[in-house]
Amino acid sequence: MFQRYFGLYPLEQRIEDKKRGVGVQIRPWACYVLSAAMLGVLIYELVTNSKAQGTPFSFKPVVNPMLGPSSSALIQLGARFPPCMKDVPDLPVTTLVPCNPGLNNTDNPATRLCSLEDICGFGGFHDKTPDQSFRFITPIFLHAGLIHYLLNMLAQLTASAQVEREMGTLSFLVLYMAAGIFGNVLGGNFSLIGAPSVGASGAIFGTVAVAWVDLFAHWRYTYRPGRKLAFMVVELIIGIALGFIPSHLGGLAMGLLIGMALYPIISPSTRHRIIVIVLRLIAVPLAVVMFVVLIRNFYQADPSAACSWCRYLSCIPASYNNYCKG
Repeated sequence: MFQRYFGLYPLEQRIEDKKRGVGVQIRPWACYVLSAAMLGVLIYELVTNSKAQGTPFSFKPVVNPMLGPSSSALIQLGARFPPCMKDVPDLPVTTLVPCNPGLNNTDNPATRLCSLEDICGFGGFHDKTPDQSFRFITPIFLHAGLIHYLLNMLAQLTASAQVEREMGTLSFLVLYMAAGIFGNVLGGNFSLIGAPSVGASGAIFGTVAVAWVDLFAHWRYTYRPGRKLAFMVVELIIGIALGFIPSHLGGLAMGLLIGMALYPIISPSTRHRIIVIVLRLIAVPLAVVMFVVLIRNFYQADPSAACSWCRYLSCIPASYNNYCKG
């Protein structure tokens, strides 16, 4: 495994392994553990909602089509929700919001209101500015419901698992977490501030991005690469269109950079090797800069001012969502 991880064996054998789909390791252990952990978290979500509403699936006051808990329950469990992470002028700490699930109240409209601090949970803010920055990480392990979980695990245990086999568990985990966190950073900047977001989609898109690195780096070793590229374009369009587009795009972008930096690439010539090294040297600082710039923009600026139309990437204007203004 050590030789495979660092490519310390004959070039001809490496090329043959690439054509056969043989990677660094046989079992995608991280994908197995992550999927099991996310299942445990989903069960906890459903138990939490069951204690509050008497049923694991939220049907009142709003039906969750993903067969999961209410949005308020997801916020309490760690969903990405900007008002819990920073001071949002449109939703200050003093805002009173419906708290149906937390107080076992399923009336529609809600008959009880709670403070934002109560909804955000995790010990509250202690009369300070909301600062639950861990919500860039926790949403990766949460899912909106059973259907959401099954769709993500279908991708994670197939496409993502193959990437782990080819990269190795350690590199895969760096890729997975970086893409997942950055997806939430980008989504936090440019999605609706009043809509909670959960899911491993950003992380999974990061692993899917590695397939693009692999395709262009190993074009000559890929069977019918043009056809594969066409299928990948269609899959990408469909995947991005289903869900919170900023989070998906963020995961994809970071996946391309981290994949370029860590994915084992076969270089049959000195020229190819130099190009790969240069791209790796560019990818790492660029990834750091993207993190710094967008985290700074999230906390110190008005993200919507930087891109006023970005909210429409994950929102269809309608009266119930204030025409994508909150």
